[in-house]
Order: sequence, then structure tokens, then C-alpha cells
Amino acid sequence: MTVASATVRARLAWAWLAGDWLPRAWRPGAWRLIACVLGAALLLTALAAHAVEPSERLANPALEARARNISAGLRCLVCQNESIDESGASLAHDIRIFVRQRLTAGDSNAQVIQAVVNRYGAFVLLKPPVEPATYVLWYGPPALVLFGLAGTMLWLRRRRAASVDDAPLSPEESRRLDGLMRERDV
Repeated sequence: MTVASATVRARLAWAWLAGDWLPRAWRPGAWRLIACVLGAALLLTALAAHAVEPSERLANPALEARARNISAGLRCLVCQNESIDESGASLAHDIRIFVRQRLTAGDSNAQVIQAVVNRYGAFVLLKPPVEPATYVLWYGPPALVLFGLAGTMLWLRRRRAASVDDAPLSPEESRRLDGLMRERDV
């Protein structure tokens, strides 16, 4: 390989990295585009990963499917915004094992969920039940939106009523305004 061909290859590689293969309008943002594509690919692979370890899985596919269904509705108490099925925390691992033990003991789905709630509290449920203790959770956000809409409508009505008071000038006010304008021009 000659020095000239190596230089040409290096220039071609650099041109490809710089985005010369892209349309001219995209070239300034070529690095951003490549970074976004790579970032999206990394995020998608992270979303596809589940934390259920092979040692946790049940041999019976029907029981395993039930365990996954139950685990998807239980919150990881460490992560607090992930289900125990997605979390890699050790407490989530313990809850997954507990769920599978209850299922192999012959409990129904409702009994397993109740056993987890008895052990860890109602906070472990990703979708809490509608009861007096959770009314603020369920009805608070819609009430705030309605309160905001009512306040906005009241503000708009008052604003519209204030702008309607614009009456034409009387002849005396118009003469006075003309006089003031002439004084200003001088």
C-alpha cells in the first residue's frame, strides 16, 4: 500500500465520519444524528431487558406466566417507579421469589397479591385501590385540572368585561386630546 492510497483512504474515512454521505442540509448535525441514533438504540435495548433471573423462573410455563402477570402490577419498594419484574434490586428479587413460592403453594392470583400487600403494605401495588385513603391520589389531579380550568374561565370573563368598557371619546374629550397632541408636537 502506498502513502498516497493510505492518505486517500484516511480522507474517505474522515469524510464518511464527518457526514459527507448525508445530504448537505444534514451535515452540520451529523454528529448529533449519529449520537441520537446510538442513544435510542441503547435505550431500546435497556427497555427490553427484564430483571427476572433464570434461577427464579418456574418450570411450569402457566405458573410462570401468572407470576409475571402478578409481578408486573407490584412496585419495587427500592426503585419506586418500576415493577418488581423490571427491577434488579435485591428486595424486588425477594418479592419475586415470594410470589413464586405462593403460586407453587396453590394460591390464587388475588391471594398472592393480598399476601404481598399484607407483608409490604398497599404501597407495593402499582395501581392502588380506590378507597378513602387513596381518594387524593385518584381524584386530586382531575380536581386540580377542573379548578385550573374554572380559574382560567373566570379570568377570561373578567378580562373580556374590562375590555368592553372602551367607549368612544366625547366631543369635549376629543378636543382636549387634540390640544394635548398639538402641544406635544410643538
